[in-house]
Amino acid sequence: MVYHIEKIDNFQGLNAPLLRFRCSLIGPCLPHIFAQFLTNKEFRSKWDESLADVYEKYPVADLDPVNIALGFGKYGLCSKIGVGYCTTKPSFGVDSREQLTMCGVQEFDNGSSIIWGTEMKPWHDHLLPDDEKRRTRAKSHLFSTTLVPTGENTFDVEYVIQLEIGGSIPNWLTTPVVIDNVKNINI
Repeated sequence: MVYHIEKIDNFQGLNAPLLRFRCSLIGPCLPHIFAQFLTNKEFRSKWDESLADVYEKYPVADLDPVNIALGFGKYGLCSKIGVGYCTTKPSFGVDSREQLTMCGVQEFDNGSSIIWGTEMKPWHDHLLPDDEKRRTRAKSHLFSTTLVPTGENTFDVEYVIQLEIGGSIPNWLTTPVVIDNVKNINI
């Protein structure tokens, strides 16, 4: 499904490369359903073999203050935002990882949308689950999925991720794994 992949090294001065994937899909362009493939354990575990758990830990119920801060639609309408938690399974001698990310969905008048997220900073570690043992922290410095309708039942997808696996694993080793995982997503 992926027809174009680009890599930018040293984006924002970080060691992890920024990866950009593009594809075109058949079906309705529904951002909240598409977001489930990233943020819902049932859906994500169908394509992400490394997933142990993922859930929204702190959802924002009242989106009015968020949309006011964003200038009443200047950057789209925020239709979902919250802080999520994710853990991976250990594999190939690599211990499990954890992430704490702020994620959201922005919807635009033309039917397009952006599902976005970024890793929370260390000063937010108090938001990590109390009942979990601490794991090596992986960092999604940036991820976004842009959905753009191209017809009645078709849309384009652009997925961008800048992921640092953490620990002592070099990015040159993990980047091909990330690329392979995204290329093999079967929705």
